[in-house]
Amino acid sequence: MVKVASRKVDLKRGVDHIGVCVCFLIHDGKGNLMLHKRGTGARDENGRWDIGGGAIEFGEKIEDAVRREIKEEFKCPVLDMEFLTAYEAQRRHDGQDTHWIALVHSVRVDPTQVKNGEPKKIESIGWFNRKTLPSPLHSQFDKTYKVAIENNIIK
Repeated sequence: MVKVASRKVDLKRGVDHIGVCVCFLIHDGKGNLMLHKRGTGARDENGRWDIGGGAIEFGEKIEDAVRREIKEEFKCPVLDMEFLTAYEAQRRHDGQDTHWIALVHSVRVDPTQVKNGEPKKIESIGWFNRKTLPSPLHSQFDKTYKVAIENNIIK
């Protein structure tokens, strides 16, 4: 929130200024990648399959943001984490231009501990390999999928 001429104005991340987020390729260490189907409460691209992610809060360390988001969204601890890459996401959605910087991590979890922590935002969760990817996929999925292949996360 910013004070402008004696009134407060809410600024939206990714719309009014560049948003910075963490994204994570959650995997089981055996070549399977976890994706979630975006529910009706998700910000955008409802009904599309996506990797996990979320905005970094002011003052929050990047790795702490990854751990927090995974705990909130999937109710499980992080076993291993590695920073992989960053990419820029500029797109138009519902008539609105958005601009984000995404910091992508590889995160290994125990699949038996994964639960849907945000049922309004997440319709369902699934484990996939290269041959079983669901459809439709999030508009930015290809950017992280290439990284998953290059790092042998998905087989």
